[in-house]
Amino acid sequence: MAKIRRVVIIGAGPAGAIAVDALAQENAFDLIRVFERREKSGGCWLFDQHEHPPLSEFSELAKRTADKPLEVPETLPAQLTRQSQQRYAETSVYPYLETNVDSSAMEFSVEKIPVEQSERSISIHGKDTPFRPWQTVQRYIEDLVNRNGYQDFVEYNTTVERVTKKNKEWEVILRKQGEKTDTWWKEHFDAVVVANGHYSVPYIPEIEGLAEFEESYPRSVEHSKAFRGREKYRNKRVIVVGASVSGADIATDLIGVAQAPINAVVTGHRANAYFGDAAFQNPGIRKLPSISRVDSRNGNRTVHFQDGTFIDNVDKIIFSTGYSWSLPFLPQVPVRNNRVPDLYLHIFHQSDPTLTFVGAVAAGLTFKVFEWQSVLVARVLAGRAKLPSLEEQQQWEIDRIAKKGDSVPFTALFPDFEDYFETVRRLAGDSSQAQPGRKLPRFRKEWVKSFMDGHQKRIRMWQRWNKAGYTETDGGNSSVVLTRPPGYNSPHEKSRL
Repeated sequence: MAKIRRVVIIGAGPAGAIAVDALAQENAFDLIRVFERREKSGGCWLFDQHEHPPLSEFSELAKRTADKPLEVPETLPAQLTRQSQQRYAETSVYPYLETNVDSSAMEFSVEKIPVEQSERSISIHGKDTPFRPWQTVQRYIEDLVNRNGYQDFVEYNTTVERVTKKNKEWEVILRKQGEKTDTWWKEHFDAVVVANGHYSVPYIPEIEGLAEFEESYPRSVEHSKAFRGREKYRNKRVIVVGASVSGADIATDLIGVAQAPINAVVTGHRANAYFGDAAFQNPGIRKLPSISRVDSRNGNRTVHFQDGTFIDNVDKIIFSTGYSWSLPFLPQVPVRNNRVPDLYLHIFHQSDPTLTFVGAVAAGLTFKVFEWQSVLVARVLAGRAKLPSLEEQQQWEIDRIAKKGDSVPFTALFPDFEDYFETVRRLAGDSSQAQPGRKLPRFRKEWVKSFMDGHQKRIRMWQRWNKAGYTETDGGNSSVVLTRPPGYNSPHEKSRL
Protein backbone atom coordinates (compact mmCIF):
# COMPACT_ATOMS: atom_id res chain seq x y z
CA MET A 1 0.00 0.00 0.00
CA ALA A 2 1.34 3.43 -0.95
CA LYS A 3 1.85 6.02 1.77
CA ILE A 4 -1.48 7.40 2.97
CA ARG A 5 -1.45 11.13 3.65
CA ARG A 6 -5.03 12.29 3.00
CA VAL A 7 -8.09 10.54 4.48
CA VAL A 8 -11.77 11.35 4.03
CA ILE A 9 -14.48 10.23 6.46
CA ILE A 10 -18.09 10.10 5.24
CA GLY A 11 -20.45 10.87 8.12
CA ALA A 12 -20.13 12.46 11.57
CA GLY A 13 -22.37 10.15 13.56
CA PRO A 14 -20.98 7.80 16.22
CA ALA A 15 -18.94 5.80 13.68
CA GLY A 16 -17.50 8.90 12.03
CA ALA A 17 -16.80 10.58 15.37
CA ILE A 18 -14.68 7.75 16.72
CA ALA A 19 -12.99 7.32 13.33
CA VAL A 20 -11.84 10.97 13.51
CA ASP A 21 -10.35 10.37 16.93
CA ALA A 22 -8.59 7.15 15.95
CA LEU A 23 -7.08 8.67 12.81
CA ALA A 24 -6.03 11.88 14.54
CA GLN A 25 -4.30 10.02 17.37
CA GLU A 26 -2.07 8.17 14.90
CA ASN A 27 -0.31 11.46 14.05
CA ALA A 28 0.37 9.97 10.63
CA PHE A 29 -1.82 11.96 8.23
CA ASP A 30 -1.44 15.38 6.67
CA LEU A 31 -5.16 15.81 6.04
CA ILE A 32 -8.29 14.39 7.65
CA ARG A 33 -11.58 15.63 6.22
CA VAL A 34 -15.08 14.74 7.41
CA PHE A 35 -18.22 15.41 5.37
CA GLU A 36 -21.57 15.34 7.14
CA ARG A 37 -24.82 16.05 5.31
CA ARG A 38 -26.66 17.20 8.43
CA GLU A 39 -26.15 20.47 10.30
CA LYS A 40 -24.15 18.97 13.19
CA SER A 41 -22.73 15.74 14.57
CA GLY A 42 -24.86 12.97 15.99
CA GLY A 43 -25.98 10.85 13.05
CA CYS A 44 -29.22 9.01 13.74
CA TRP A 45 -29.37 10.64 17.21
CA LEU A 46 -30.17 14.08 15.80
CA PHE A 47 -33.69 15.43 16.25
CA ASP A 48 -35.54 16.86 13.24
CA GLN A 49 -37.34 20.12 13.87
CA HIS A 50 -39.47 19.67 10.76
CA GLU A 51 -41.99 17.03 9.73
CA HIS A 52 -40.75 14.24 7.52
CA PRO A 53 -41.83 14.38 3.87
CA PRO A 54 -44.64 11.94 3.00
CA LEU A 55 -43.66 8.52 1.73
CA SER A 56 -43.42 7.98 -2.01
CA GLU A 57 -41.43 5.71 -4.33
CA PHE A 58 -43.17 2.66 -2.85
CA SER A 59 -41.94 0.33 -5.58
CA GLU A 60 -38.33 1.47 -5.11
CA LEU A 61 -38.56 1.25 -1.32
CA ALA A 62 -39.81 -2.33 -1.64
CA LYS A 63 -37.02 -3.24 -4.06
CA ARG A 64 -34.42 -1.45 -1.91
CA THR A 65 -33.49 0.77 -4.86
CA ALA A 66 -34.62 4.17 -3.57
CA ASP A 67 -32.10 6.96 -2.86
CA LYS A 68 -30.63 6.90 -6.35
CA PRO A 69 -27.40 8.79 -7.14
CA LEU A 70 -27.76 12.37 -8.30
CA GLU A 71 -26.48 13.37 -11.71
CA VAL A 72 -23.08 14.99 -11.28
CA PRO A 73 -22.39 18.25 -13.16
CA GLU A 74 -20.05 17.85 -16.12
CA THR A 75 -17.89 20.74 -14.98
CA LEU A 76 -16.77 21.33 -11.41
CA PRO A 77 -16.94 23.49 -9.36
CA ALA A 78 -20.52 24.45 -10.12
CA GLN A 79 -23.44 26.41 -8.69
CA LEU A 80 -26.80 24.82 -9.48
CA THR A 81 -30.40 25.15 -8.38
CA ARG A 82 -30.95 23.37 -5.08
CA GLN A 83 -31.77 19.74 -5.78
CA SER A 84 -35.17 18.46 -4.63
CA GLN A 85 -34.76 14.68 -4.80
CA GLN A 86 -35.66 12.85 -1.59
CA ARG A 87 -32.42 11.81 0.14
CA TYR A 88 -33.85 10.29 3.36
CA ALA A 89 -31.57 12.33 5.64
CA GLU A 90 -34.17 12.57 8.42
CA THR A 91 -33.79 10.55 11.62
CA SER A 92 -36.10 8.41 13.76
CA VAL A 93 -35.71 10.42 17.00
CA TYR A 94 -38.93 11.43 18.76
CA PRO A 95 -39.18 13.73 21.81
CA TYR A 96 -39.15 11.05 24.51
CA LEU A 97 -36.93 8.48 22.78
CA GLU A 98 -34.34 6.82 25.01
CA THR A 99 -31.65 4.24 24.44
CA ASN A 100 -32.83 0.65 24.63
CA VAL A 101 -29.33 -0.52 25.62
CA ASP A 102 -27.47 -0.07 28.91
CA SER A 103 -25.25 3.01 28.47
CA SER A 104 -22.17 1.15 29.78
CA ALA A 105 -22.54 -1.32 26.91
CA MET A 106 -22.89 1.53 24.40
CA GLU A 107 -20.09 3.90 25.36
CA PHE A 108 -16.57 3.92 23.97
CA SER A 109 -13.81 2.37 26.08
CA VAL A 110 -12.44 5.68 27.42
CA GLU A 111 -15.18 8.30 26.99
CA LYS A 112 -18.12 7.64 29.30
CA ILE A 113 -21.73 8.53 28.50
CA PRO A 114 -22.90 11.04 31.15
CA VAL A 115 -25.27 9.79 33.84
CA GLU A 116 -28.35 11.74 32.77
CA GLN A 117 -31.68 10.07 33.50
CA SER A 118 -35.16 11.16 32.56
CA GLU A 119 -38.01 11.20 35.06
CA ARG A 120 -39.84 8.71 32.86
CA SER A 121 -36.95 6.24 32.85
CA ILE A 122 -36.49 6.51 36.62
CA SER A 123 -40.21 5.91 37.19
CA ILE A 124 -40.10 2.78 35.03
CA HIS A 125 -36.70 1.26 35.81
CA GLY A 126 -35.69 2.86 39.11
CA LYS A 127 -33.06 5.36 40.21
CA ASP A 128 -30.27 3.24 38.72
CA THR A 129 -31.85 3.14 35.25
CA PRO A 130 -29.08 2.51 32.69
CA PHE A 131 -30.97 4.09 29.79
CA ARG A 132 -30.28 7.60 28.52
CA PRO A 133 -32.34 10.23 26.67
CA TRP A 134 -31.50 10.79 23.03
CA GLN A 135 -30.21 14.29 23.85
CA THR A 136 -27.50 12.79 26.05
CA VAL A 137 -26.28 10.50 23.28
CA GLN A 138 -26.31 13.25 20.66
CA ARG A 139 -24.27 15.56 22.88
CA TYR A 140 -21.90 12.68 23.69
CA ILE A 141 -21.14 12.19 20.00
CA GLU A 142 -20.89 15.91 19.33
CA ASP A 143 -18.50 16.40 22.24
CA LEU A 144 -16.20 13.70 20.88
CA VAL A 145 -16.04 15.47 17.53
CA ASN A 146 -15.57 18.94 19.00
CA ARG A 147 -12.78 18.20 21.45
CA ASN A 148 -9.15 18.77 20.45
CA GLY A 149 -10.23 20.87 17.51
CA TYR A 150 -11.74 17.97 15.55
CA GLN A 151 -14.63 20.21 14.55
CA ASP A 152 -12.22 21.95 12.21
CA PHE A 153 -12.01 18.72 10.18
CA VAL A 154 -15.77 18.64 9.54
CA GLU A 155 -17.74 20.21 6.71
CA TYR A 156 -21.42 20.21 7.68
CA ASN A 157 -24.47 20.41 5.38
CA THR A 158 -22.30 18.69 2.79
CA THR A 159 -23.26 15.48 1.02
CA VAL A 160 -20.79 13.13 -0.59
CA GLU A 161 -22.34 12.44 -4.00
CA ARG A 162 -19.70 10.30 -5.73
CA VAL A 163 -16.52 8.46 -4.75
CA THR A 164 -14.35 6.94 -7.49
CA LYS A 165 -10.72 5.83 -7.79
CA LYS A 166 -8.88 7.75 -10.50
CA ASN A 167 -5.14 7.78 -11.15
CA LYS A 168 -4.43 5.99 -7.86
CA GLU A 169 -6.34 8.49 -5.73
CA TRP A 170 -9.92 8.82 -4.61
CA GLU A 171 -11.93 11.57 -6.27
CA VAL A 172 -14.73 12.74 -3.98
CA ILE A 173 -17.51 14.85 -5.47
CA LEU A 174 -19.31 17.00 -2.92
CA ARG A 175 -22.46 19.09 -2.73
CA LYS A 176 -23.09 21.76 -0.10
CA GLN A 177 -26.72 22.66 0.27
CA GLY A 178 -27.76 26.31 0.27
CA GLU A 179 -31.14 27.99 0.63
CA LYS A 180 -31.67 28.26 -3.14
CA THR A 181 -28.51 26.87 -4.75
CA ASP A 182 -26.16 23.94 -4.25
CA THR A 183 -22.40 24.26 -4.53
CA TRP A 184 -20.65 21.31 -6.19
CA TRP A 185 -16.91 20.64 -6.11
CA LYS A 186 -14.39 17.81 -5.83
CA GLU A 187 -11.46 16.92 -3.59
CA HIS A 188 -8.89 14.13 -3.68
CA PHE A 189 -7.76 11.66 -1.03
CA ASP A 190 -5.59 8.58 -0.57
CA ALA A 191 -8.11 6.63 1.51
CA VAL A 192 -11.84 6.61 2.29
CA VAL A 193 -13.66 5.74 5.54
CA VAL A 194 -17.37 5.08 4.92
CA ALA A 195 -19.14 5.82 8.22
CA ASN A 196 -22.53 7.02 7.02
CA GLY A 197 -24.66 4.43 8.84
CA HIS A 198 -27.50 2.36 7.45
CA TYR A 199 -30.62 3.63 9.22
CA SER A 200 -31.69 6.16 6.61
CA VAL A 201 -33.69 4.62 3.77
CA PRO A 202 -36.86 2.94 5.08
CA TYR A 203 -37.87 -0.48 3.84
CA ILE A 204 -41.56 -0.86 3.01
CA PRO A 205 -42.69 -4.28 1.74
CA GLU A 206 -44.55 -4.46 -1.55
CA ILE A 207 -48.29 -4.61 -0.82
CA GLU A 208 -51.09 -4.37 -3.36
CA GLY A 209 -52.94 -1.07 -3.10
CA LEU A 210 -50.58 0.53 -0.57
CA ALA A 211 -49.39 3.36 -2.83
CA GLU A 212 -52.97 4.10 -3.87
CA PHE A 213 -54.02 4.21 -0.22
CA GLU A 214 -51.35 6.84 0.52
CA GLU A 215 -52.35 8.78 -2.59
CA SER A 216 -56.02 8.77 -1.60
CA TYR A 217 -55.32 9.56 2.07
CA PRO A 218 -52.02 11.48 2.30
CA ARG A 219 -49.78 10.58 5.25
CA SER A 220 -51.88 7.54 6.09
CA VAL A 221 -48.85 5.32 5.41
CA GLU A 222 -45.76 5.95 7.54
CA HIS A 223 -42.48 4.36 8.53
CA SER A 224 -41.41 4.18 12.16
CA LYS A 225 -38.66 6.61 11.18
CA ALA A 226 -41.34 9.34 11.03
CA PHE A 227 -42.91 8.49 14.42
CA ARG A 228 -42.89 11.63 16.57
CA GLY A 229 -44.92 10.57 19.57
CA ARG A 230 -48.29 9.11 20.43
CA GLU A 231 -50.53 12.21 20.41
CA LYS A 232 -50.77 12.30 16.62
CA TYR A 233 -52.61 8.97 16.74
CA ARG A 234 -55.15 9.75 19.45
CA ASN A 235 -58.47 8.04 18.70
CA LYS A 236 -57.11 6.81 15.33
CA ARG A 237 -57.43 3.26 14.08
CA VAL A 238 -53.82 2.17 13.66
CA ILE A 239 -52.00 -0.87 12.29
CA VAL A 240 -48.35 -1.32 13.27
CA VAL A 241 -46.36 -3.61 10.97
CA GLY A 242 -43.21 -5.22 12.32
CA ALA A 243 -42.24 -7.67 15.07
CA SER A 244 -38.95 -6.09 16.11
CA VAL A 245 -38.12 -3.48 18.73
CA SER A 246 -39.44 -0.34 16.99
CA GLY A 247 -42.75 -2.08 16.35
CA ALA A 248 -42.88 -3.15 19.99
CA ASP A 249 -42.14 0.36 21.23
CA ILE A 250 -44.73 2.03 19.02
CA ALA A 251 -47.47 -0.55 19.54
CA THR A 252 -47.20 -0.40 23.34
CA ASP A 253 -46.87 3.39 23.29
CA LEU A 254 -50.20 3.72 21.46
CA ILE A 255 -52.22 1.62 23.92
CA GLY A 256 -54.84 3.78 25.59
CA VAL A 257 -54.27 6.55 23.03
CA ALA A 258 -55.19 5.15 19.62
CA GLN A 259 -58.40 3.15 19.13
CA ALA A 260 -58.36 -0.16 20.97
CA PRO A 261 -57.06 -2.64 20.28
CA ILE A 262 -53.74 -1.72 18.69
CA ASN A 263 -53.37 -3.90 15.60
CA ALA A 264 -49.89 -5.40 15.26
CA VAL A 265 -48.79 -7.39 12.22
CA VAL A 266 -46.51 -9.88 13.94
CA THR A 267 -48.04 -13.33 13.47
CA GLY A 268 -45.70 -15.48 11.40
CA HIS A 269 -42.84 -13.00 11.76
CA ARG A 270 -39.67 -13.54 13.76
CA ALA A 271 -39.40 -11.49 16.93
CA ASN A 272 -36.29 -9.49 17.75
CA ALA A 273 -33.48 -11.81 18.86
CA TYR A 274 -32.67 -9.70 21.92
CA PHE A 275 -36.12 -8.55 23.09
CA GLY A 276 -38.41 -11.39 22.06
CA ASP A 277 -42.17 -10.88 21.74
CA ALA A 278 -43.10 -9.92 25.31
CA ALA A 279 -44.35 -6.49 24.21
CA PHE A 280 -46.91 -8.02 21.87
CA GLN A 281 -48.46 -10.17 24.61
CA ASN A 282 -50.24 -7.09 25.96
CA PRO A 283 -54.06 -7.47 26.09
CA GLY A 284 -54.27 -4.07 24.41
CA ILE A 285 -52.67 -5.50 21.26
CA ARG A 286 -54.33 -7.66 18.62
CA LYS A 287 -51.80 -9.81 16.74
CA LEU A 288 -52.36 -10.22 13.02
CA PRO A 289 -50.67 -11.92 10.05
CA SER A 290 -49.15 -10.10 7.08
CA ILE A 291 -51.18 -7.62 5.04
CA SER A 292 -52.29 -9.06 1.69
CA ARG A 293 -53.75 -5.89 0.16
CA VAL A 294 -55.16 -2.46 0.93
CA ASP A 295 -58.43 -1.22 -0.59
CA SER A 296 -58.96 2.53 -0.95
CA ARG A 297 -61.47 2.39 -3.81
CA ASN A 298 -64.82 4.15 -3.48
CA GLY A 299 -63.85 5.81 -0.24
CA ASN A 300 -62.74 2.60 1.45
CA ARG A 301 -59.92 2.42 3.98
CA THR A 302 -59.83 -1.36 4.32
CA VAL A 303 -56.77 -3.46 5.09
CA HIS A 304 -56.95 -7.16 4.24
CA PHE A 305 -54.78 -9.82 5.86
CA GLN A 306 -53.42 -13.13 4.62
CA ASP A 307 -55.78 -15.16 6.80
CA GLY A 308 -58.81 -13.61 5.09
CA THR A 309 -59.67 -11.14 7.85
CA PHE A 310 -59.83 -7.39 7.30
CA ILE A 311 -60.11 -4.10 9.18
CA ASP A 312 -62.22 -1.18 7.91
CA ASN A 313 -61.74 2.54 8.43
CA VAL A 314 -57.98 2.35 9.01
CA ASP A 315 -56.46 5.78 9.65
CA LYS A 316 -52.75 4.93 9.84
CA ILE A 317 -50.44 2.10 8.84
CA ILE A 318 -47.04 2.40 10.53
CA PHE A 319 -44.31 0.21 9.05
CA SER A 320 -41.65 -0.74 11.59
CA THR A 321 -39.90 -2.84 8.99
CA GLY A 322 -36.31 -1.69 9.13
CA TYR A 323 -34.03 -0.03 6.63
CA SER A 324 -32.17 -0.66 3.39
CA TRP A 325 -28.43 -0.27 2.97
CA SER A 326 -27.83 2.63 0.61
CA LEU A 327 -24.52 3.75 -0.94
CA PRO A 328 -25.56 6.13 -3.72
CA PHE A 329 -22.09 7.71 -3.67
CA LEU A 330 -20.47 4.32 -4.39
CA PRO A 331 -22.43 2.95 -7.36
CA GLN A 332 -19.51 0.63 -8.16
CA VAL A 333 -19.95 -1.12 -4.79
CA PRO A 334 -23.01 -3.39 -4.89
CA VAL A 335 -25.31 -4.05 -1.95
CA ARG A 336 -26.40 -7.68 -1.86
CA ASN A 337 -29.17 -9.05 0.34
CA ASN A 338 -29.09 -5.81 2.33
CA ARG A 339 -25.41 -6.11 3.22
CA VAL A 340 -22.19 -4.87 1.63
CA PRO A 341 -20.30 -7.90 0.29
CA ASP A 342 -16.52 -8.29 -0.07
CA LEU A 343 -15.66 -6.62 3.24
CA TYR A 344 -12.95 -8.33 5.28
CA LEU A 345 -13.94 -8.27 8.96
CA HIS A 346 -16.84 -6.02 7.86
CA ILE A 347 -14.22 -3.27 7.35
CA PHE A 348 -11.82 -3.47 4.39
CA HIS A 349 -13.07 -3.79 0.83
CA GLN A 350 -11.23 -6.67 -0.76
CA SER A 351 -10.90 -4.79 -4.07
CA ASP A 352 -8.87 -2.03 -2.41
CA PRO A 353 -7.80 -1.79 1.27
CA THR A 354 -7.93 2.03 1.08
CA LEU A 355 -11.74 1.76 0.85
CA THR A 356 -12.83 1.05 4.41
CA PHE A 357 -16.10 0.84 6.33
CA VAL A 358 -16.86 1.58 9.98
CA GLY A 359 -20.28 0.43 11.17
CA ALA A 360 -21.19 -2.17 8.55
CA VAL A 361 -22.52 -4.49 11.25
CA ALA A 362 -25.85 -5.34 12.85
CA ALA A 363 -26.85 -4.20 16.34
CA GLY A 364 -24.86 -5.18 19.41
CA LEU A 365 -22.20 -3.23 21.36
CA THR A 366 -22.25 -0.94 18.34
CA PHE A 367 -20.31 2.09 19.60
CA LYS A 368 -17.55 -0.16 20.91
CA VAL A 369 -17.48 -2.07 17.62
CA PHE A 370 -17.08 1.24 15.80
CA GLU A 371 -14.12 2.05 18.06
CA TRP A 372 -12.32 -1.24 17.44
CA GLN A 373 -12.93 -0.97 13.70
CA SER A 374 -11.74 2.64 13.61
CA VAL A 375 -8.49 1.87 15.41
CA LEU A 376 -7.70 -0.97 13.02
CA VAL A 377 -8.48 1.27 10.05
CA ALA A 378 -6.21 3.97 11.44
CA ARG A 379 -3.38 1.51 12.11
CA VAL A 380 -3.55 -0.04 8.65
CA LEU A 381 -3.76 3.30 6.83
CA ALA A 382 -0.85 4.60 8.94
CA GLY A 383 1.22 1.58 7.91
CA ARG A 384 1.49 0.27 11.49
CA ALA A 385 -0.64 -2.84 10.94
CA LYS A 386 -0.95 -5.28 8.05
CA LEU A 387 -3.88 -7.21 6.70
CA PRO A 388 -3.65 -10.89 5.78
CA SER A 389 -3.43 -11.92 2.14
CA LEU A 390 -6.37 -11.37 -0.19
CA GLU A 391 -6.90 -15.13 -0.29
CA GLU A 392 -7.26 -15.22 3.50
CA GLN A 393 -9.67 -12.29 3.41
CA GLN A 394 -11.81 -14.01 0.79
CA GLN A 395 -11.78 -17.24 2.76
CA TRP A 396 -12.97 -15.37 5.86
CA GLU A 397 -16.05 -14.24 3.96
CA ILE A 398 -16.67 -17.68 2.48
CA ASP A 399 -16.50 -19.27 5.92
CA ARG A 400 -18.79 -16.65 7.43
CA ILE A 401 -21.41 -17.07 4.69
CA ALA A 402 -21.36 -20.81 5.38
CA LYS A 403 -21.96 -20.12 9.07
CA LYS A 404 -24.27 -17.09 9.01
CA GLY A 405 -25.76 -16.96 5.52
CA ASP A 406 -25.47 -14.30 2.83
CA SER A 407 -27.83 -11.68 4.23
CA VAL A 408 -28.22 -9.45 7.28
CA PRO A 409 -27.30 -12.20 9.83
CA PHE A 410 -23.85 -12.19 8.20
CA THR A 411 -23.28 -8.77 9.81
CA ALA A 412 -24.50 -9.78 13.29
CA LEU A 413 -21.65 -10.26 15.78
CA PHE A 414 -23.88 -11.89 18.42
CA PRO A 415 -23.05 -14.18 20.14
CA ASP A 416 -19.36 -14.17 19.15
CA PHE A 417 -18.52 -10.66 20.35
CA GLU A 418 -15.29 -11.58 22.11
CA ASP A 419 -13.87 -13.44 19.13
CA TYR A 420 -14.49 -10.47 16.83
CA PHE A 421 -13.20 -7.81 19.23
CA GLU A 422 -10.04 -9.75 20.00
CA THR A 423 -9.38 -10.55 16.33
CA VAL A 424 -9.57 -6.86 15.47
CA ARG A 425 -7.45 -5.87 18.48
CA ARG A 426 -4.71 -8.39 17.64
CA LEU A 427 -4.54 -7.15 14.06
CA ALA A 428 -4.36 -3.55 15.26
CA GLY A 429 -1.53 -4.44 17.63
CA ASP A 430 -0.94 -3.51 21.24
CA SER A 431 0.48 -0.02 21.03
CA SER A 432 2.74 0.83 23.92
CA GLN A 433 2.24 4.07 25.80
CA ALA A 434 5.27 5.49 23.97
CA GLN A 435 3.64 4.98 20.59
CA PRO A 436 0.91 7.18 19.12
CA GLY A 437 -2.57 5.88 18.55
CA ARG A 438 -5.72 5.10 20.44
CA LYS A 439 -5.29 2.10 22.76
CA LEU A 440 -7.70 -0.85 22.69
CA PRO A 441 -8.25 -2.73 25.96
CA ARG A 442 -8.89 -6.44 26.09
CA PHE A 443 -12.50 -7.50 25.67
CA ARG A 444 -14.52 -7.52 28.89
CA LYS A 445 -17.29 -10.03 29.39
CA GLU A 446 -19.17 -7.57 31.60
CA TRP A 447 -19.94 -5.53 28.47
CA VAL A 448 -22.06 -8.38 27.15
CA LYS A 449 -23.62 -8.93 30.58
CA SER A 450 -24.65 -5.25 30.78
CA PHE A 451 -25.91 -5.42 27.22
CA MET A 452 -28.10 -8.45 27.89
CA ASP A 453 -29.20 -7.27 31.35
CA GLY A 454 -30.51 -4.06 29.76
CA HIS A 455 -32.66 -6.10 27.42
CA GLN A 456 -34.08 -8.02 30.36
CA LYS A 457 -35.04 -4.76 32.07
CA ARG A 458 -37.11 -3.79 29.05
CA ILE A 459 -38.67 -7.24 28.82
CA ARG A 460 -39.69 -7.02 32.47
CA MET A 461 -41.13 -3.57 31.77
CA TRP A 462 -43.36 -4.97 29.04
CA GLN A 463 -44.37 -7.89 31.25
CA ARG A 464 -45.47 -5.49 34.00
CA TRP A 465 -47.49 -3.49 31.49
CA ASN A 466 -49.09 -6.69 30.20
CA LYS A 467 -50.34 -7.53 33.69
CA ALA A 468 -51.70 -4.00 34.12
CA GLY A 469 -54.08 -4.38 31.19
CA TYR A 470 -57.41 -6.18 31.18
CA THR A 471 -60.27 -6.75 28.75
CA GLU A 472 -63.92 -5.81 29.31
CA THR A 473 -66.71 -7.25 27.19
CA ASP A 474 -69.96 -5.36 26.65
CA GLY A 475 -72.63 -6.91 24.47
CA GLY A 476 -70.11 -8.93 22.53
CA ASN A 477 -67.98 -5.90 21.71
CA SER A 478 -64.55 -6.17 23.30
CA SER A 479 -62.68 -3.10 24.37
CA VAL A 480 -59.33 -2.95 26.08
CA VAL A 481 -58.66 -0.77 29.09
CA LEU A 482 -55.08 -0.30 30.21
CA THR A 483 -54.10 0.67 33.72
CA ARG A 484 -50.77 2.35 33.11
CA PRO A 485 -47.99 1.70 35.63
CA PRO A 486 -46.02 4.70 36.90
CA GLY A 487 -44.02 6.28 34.10
CA TYR A 488 -45.86 4.52 31.29
CA ASN A 489 -47.44 7.76 30.12
CA SER A 490 -45.45 10.44 31.86
CA PRO A 491 -46.87 13.99 31.60
CA HIS A 492 -43.30 15.24 31.23
CA GLU A 493 -42.55 13.33 28.03
CA LYS A 494 -44.04 15.73 25.51
CA SER A 495 -41.82 18.57 26.60
CA ARG A 496 -38.52 16.69 26.36
CA LEU A 497 -37.18 18.27 23.18
